[in-house]
Amino acid sequence: MTWDKTFKPSAQVLHKKVIYPNRYGILISADMYMPRTMDPNRQLPALIVGTPYGGVKEQGAGIYAQTMAERGFVAIAFDESFNGESGGNPRHISSPEIFTEDFSAGVDFLGTTPFVDREKIGVIGICGSGAFALKAAQADRRIKAVATASMYDMSRVTRYGWLDSLSDEERNTMLDELGMQRWKDFESKAPLLPAGFPDTPSDSIPQGLDPISSEFWEYYAMKRGHHPRSHGPFTVTSNMAFINFPLLDFIETISPRPILFIIGEKAHSRYFTEDAYKMAEEPKELFIVPEARHIDLYDRMDIIPFGKLDDFFKKALG
Repeated sequence: MTWDKTFKPSAQVLHKKVIYPNRYGILISADMYMPRTMDPNRQLPALIVGTPYGGVKEQGAGIYAQTMAERGFVAIAFDESFNGESGGNPRHISSPEIFTEDFSAGVDFLGTTPFVDREKIGVIGICGSGAFALKAAQADRRIKAVATASMYDMSRVTRYGWLDSLSDEERNTMLDELGMQRWKDFESKAPLLPAGFPDTPSDSIPQGLDPISSEFWEYYAMKRGHHPRSHGPFTVTSNMAFINFPLLDFIETISPRPILFIIGEKAHSRYFTEDAYKMAEEPKELFIVPEARHIDLYDRMDIIPFGKLDDFFKKALG
């Protein structure tokens, strides 16, 4: 099998591709990572790792899954419905409900795998999937522990704007435009999809990009994290669902299952994590990585606190 990841394979880990359905019948494609020395007759704790928003399993999520497999876990990194190698049409839709469901579908799959202990399943959400992981755990009590890294609350930023700066009038204008776009999509028989990252890695960051866009370009569009299946933007009308679907309204109900929030000291997204931490009930922990930016927790093996993640899940899952 051709290795198509943005990171190198580990000699300590076994890898295989798996496919399973979510409850809508959409087939989810995932990479499963297992300790090479595992005893197939012994049940291990397991983790489900979600991708950064707009990313694919061959990038940061795979790094987390493979590294946690080195530490004794069975771990899967998956592509969300409509994206990457997973099923669902039209392509590149973003759905807060279905992306949340995709985490529970991972629990379905792992909990029926013979060498996984179904009572010891946790989830890791990176960037946008951090909020989807928390949303899933609010209703799916089979998820025994949650960790987030560089979390983005996509429902909050879509409804209220960056740093909650969007006025009611601006939101209503946006909703009117989304309504008009739905008519255009219906008539054209295809949803409008904005241009994404380049098909081949870029050598530089385009002039004029704002600091946040420049940071994402550095990861997704350049050699560092570029992958041809990572388009970036989603269909325009996907935003309508996020405006109408708060992700963290019941975060306190995850308790007494533990949550570990990891964020970079210099992450532009830091306020999402700090506010979610305040909203959550104990047991919870906020871990700040010195000097780290948002994207640094995607792939920087030298600063991602895998030891912290290892200790957290081994304690939480027993």
